[in-house]
Amino acid sequence: MAELKDIVDLDSNEVVLKDNRVTGSLLPKKNAELGRNVTINGNVSIEGALYAETLEVKMGPAVLKGAVFANNEVHLNMDCKGLIHFEKSVASPKSVAAMLTSGAAIFGGDINAPSIKLKNCFVCGSVYGTEVFLENSVVLGGVFATKTLSINTSTLGTFNAPEVSAGGINYLLYPTAFSVEPMSILPGTEFWNLCLADLGSLYKGETEKDNTGKIRMDLTHDTQRTILVDKEGTKTLVNSYSVATRVLVSDLIDLDKFENHFLIISASLGAQALKQYSLTLANGEKGPELTVSKIAEFFFGILSGKTAIKEISGQVDFDELKQLKA
Repeated sequence: MAELKDIVDLDSNEVVLKDNRVTGSLLPKKNAELGRNVTINGNVSIEGALYAETLEVKMGPAVLKGAVFANNEVHLNMDCKGLIHFEKSVASPKSVAAMLTSGAAIFGGDINAPSIKLKNCFVCGSVYGTEVFLENSVVLGGVFATKTLSINTSTLGTFNAPEVSAGGINYLLYPTAFSVEPMSILPGTEFWNLCLADLGSLYKGETEKDNTGKIRMDLTHDTQRTILVDKEGTKTLVNSYSVATRVLVSDLIDLDKFENHFLIISASLGAQALKQYSLTLANGEKGPELTVSKIAEFFFGILSGKTAIKEISGQVDFDELKQLKA
């Protein structure tokens, strides 16, 4: 890989990188560089932060180790091949678009932009936008849209948006999600909640623990109107989609042995982790390492159906309640 040490001294508003390693940051040092566009054409590593008018990724692989900000747009071409890895947060006052058809992208931090469109993307943090579109993507944190959210065959930690539409088979990692208006759901759409699934054992390739599994969510009937109150006392009426009743009897499960949160948090550690973590197998031996790429592969395996999770009922009966009381 060729090394490009002092990219900021190039007298050009169009920086094109191919087979390059940028050892520092791509930040403007004078007014003329504020409108600089950056194009990545494959086999590129940028060690520091990046500021550009427009960042376009035409071809991978590429690793951007610092925070990324584009004044106009962060755009990954649809036919971009190879893995594009943003290790930290990505933001734009206009748009972040990564509608990938053959490649994949990992966002190690949060994404923040008015318009966000993701396909075949893995996000370790949360997504904040005005209009958000997700297809075949995984967001370990929350997805928060101030206007509209479209979900199609994706996994989310949780979501909150005024208008939400959904299609395909989707998963939630946390017990509850919200929308102001009732969700618009295409025929055949499914939502499953994984808050009581034994993700740690599945990641290690071991048998799931008793009384664990995924819960089918009926977003048409099992909803509740909830009033949210902020610090200023402002009240907002929302639709709540929750499996909280099932979680209330979670004492029936030994949650201390669950490794779900550690698994999810490990992905967000990314480059900040000073050492490589791993899960311990049931026999005490060292299990598979917790790397961002392996965790992403695991969650996409769930999304595609390659990794099967047993189903448990979302209903709570009197026998369970009596057992909990005893």
